[in-house]
Amino acid sequence: MSNPFENNFQDKVAWQQESELGKSLNNAASRDSKGDAGRNLDSILRIPVTIQVVLGSATMPVSNLMKLGRGAIVPLDHRVGEPVDVVVNGRVIARGEVVVVEDDNSRFGISLTEIVGPPTNDMNG
Repeated sequence: MSNPFENNFQDKVAWQQESELGKSLNNAASRDSKGDAGRNLDSILRIPVTIQVVLGSATMPVSNLMKLGRGAIVPLDHRVGEPVDVVVNGRVIARGEVVVVEDDNSRFGISLTEIVGPPTNDMNG
């Protein structure tokens, strides 16, 4: 492995530390048994996340915001029938349609229509 920071001592030390950390992590991963890996995955899968459904958004000057009162209607940028965004940790993961939950007519739900893939790194979009 060549050192890309040959001329700068601090960068060289950081590069060596990162290389040693990578080796340590690889060695630790290879020592893990299947049981340990399964327990680790189970621990991760139990982490709760908050899901938000975004119906739309609006932008307005503070002066208009201050005039809002009970019964005011704030128009959103999404139209009726357009899919809504399902967001986890600030990232859109899916889109879907708002539905009424069958078992409880007083609750809304989302029927997923599209799963959004990970962001791409290509320059074209």
